[in-house]
Amino acid sequence: VVAPVFAALLAGAFHLHPAVKIALVFLAVSPVPPILPQKQLKLGARSAYVNGMLTAISLLSIVFVPISIAILGKIFGHDVHIGPVAVAKVVGRTILLPLGLGILVHARAPAFAEKTNQPLGRIGNALLVVVAVPLLLFAIRPVMSLIGHGEVLAMIVLTVVAAAVGHWLGGPDLGERSTLAMDTATRHPGLALAIAAANFPDQRRLVAAAIVLYLIVSAVVLLPYDAWCRRRLARSPERTGPQQKAA
Repeated sequence: VVAPVFAALLAGAFHLHPAVKIALVFLAVSPVPPILPQKQLKLGARSAYVNGMLTAISLLSIVFVPISIAILGKIFGHDVHIGPVAVAKVVGRTILLPLGLGILVHARAPAFAEKTNQPLGRIGNALLVVVAVPLLLFAIRPVMSLIGHGEVLAMIVLTVVAAAVGHWLGGPDLGERSTLAMDTATRHPGLALAIAAANFPDQRRLVAAAIVLYLIVSAVVLLPYDAWCRRRLARSPERTGPQQKAA
């Protein structure tokens, strides 16, 4: 709730590029990206908490995203909408279906699942890099066109505020705090782009560039927080045993 409200305030209060405003708001209402849990486990979070948050937020987004988009559209005077079915397709294809298949394989063949978990994770990360590099090269010009009028600063502020709020509301456990901070500051780019394509097809390319720019900016901004969490985890011997095994 906090991230969408703050993103809307940024979009309304500052003269940002329209594509950046669209990207910030649509990213803020989107759920957690599917690649985030692997990183969160390395920061000392419990697997049950990380995957529980991923599942809960993904399921809630099917209802939350359409309602949020409709409310924000009325506030900004735009006829903006996306149906629950469209959200469910993106969330189901990228998060719920892979997660469900993983649970099924682990239940039927736990030894096979444990054996192939890390190799498949490495393959997935390698494929992500293979896909990301051409995307960055393709988007470099439109991304550069969005820099220079406070857009990067707005992305930095949104990332910092979202992560700080998530950390503050995360409770006393460091692993849960870091998980909620990352969940609040890092959002699903695929769903944000799907919402933009359905409502602003003429600006789809620039919105995609703005989303790519936010992913880069947020990743850089969160590096100090990531390093701080790792140092805190290293100084907590009672957490390194099972947590490292889970990671």
